[in-house]
Amino acid sequence: MVRIKSGLSALCASLLLANVVHAAELPPLPKEIKDKGVLKVGVRCDQPPYGFKDASGNYAGIETEMALQIAEWAFGSRDKAELTCVTAENRIPQLTGKKVDILYATLGVTPERARVVAFSDAYRWDGSDVVVLKDSPVKHIADLKGKTVIALKGSNQARWFEEKQPDTESMRLNSTADALQALKQKRADGAAFDIALLVGITKNDSSLRRLNEPFLLVDAAAGLRKGETEWLAYVNAAQTRMKAEGLYRKWAVKWAPEGTVEHYVSGFESKRPAEK
Repeated sequence: MVRIKSGLSALCASLLLANVVHAAELPPLPKEIKDKGVLKVGVRCDQPPYGFKDASGNYAGIETEMALQIAEWAFGSRDKAELTCVTAENRIPQLTGKKVDILYATLGVTPERARVVAFSDAYRWDGSDVVVLKDSPVKHIADLKGKTVIALKGSNQARWFEEKQPDTESMRLNSTADALQALKQKRADGAAFDIALLVGITKNDSSLRRLNEPFLLVDAAAGLRKGETEWLAYVNAAQTRMKAEGLYRKWAVKWAPEGTVEHYVSGFESKRPAEK
């Protein structure tokens, strides 16, 4: 019994030491962030399972968990995260206008955005697809030429259709809910979103179907202001720790719709494929 207790004590001490060493891997929190006493984060409120409001109106989602986790590591409490809903259109202005200090807001890495903001290391990848009404005659993206496609203002999908298929009419709306309502009212022939969002939408709504024709494969990263190198280093180290501790999978299990978990986990854990 003494030997067992001694062994357990040694094991506990070893685990404690490992945790201390692991925590020490994070660099010092930059003074300008530390002095604020809170982490001001822009998150999405209409993009499940990454960022959304749950049935009780609380912030939820995988990227929201990332924000809360950094607040806990930085300030000792998830309550130290001051979350702000942002849209595809206003998220970068919210950051550059110093309303928030970081974006965890389904932000795809593009050369155009890189001229305005600094990106963290990519933590996942995703693609885009189009959703249509189940009985729609549209089978392929090319079938949408001369028709109308909804995309959110400021989204990669809106830019893609402008550049790659300009003979498709574009309807720009502010939120996912508005887009889906307009589609169901037949004001448009399709709506373009991240695949990650569409997996959940089509699983829960049998009146819609994906074209299952992925396009625009991009990495997603946190957005920060340019020149804040210490803050960027902290965020990158925190994201590395999240992956090492298996937190992305844990959060996917928590927030992804039943039967879709592995789809979301693959975005965090597998290498982004080459675009066809």
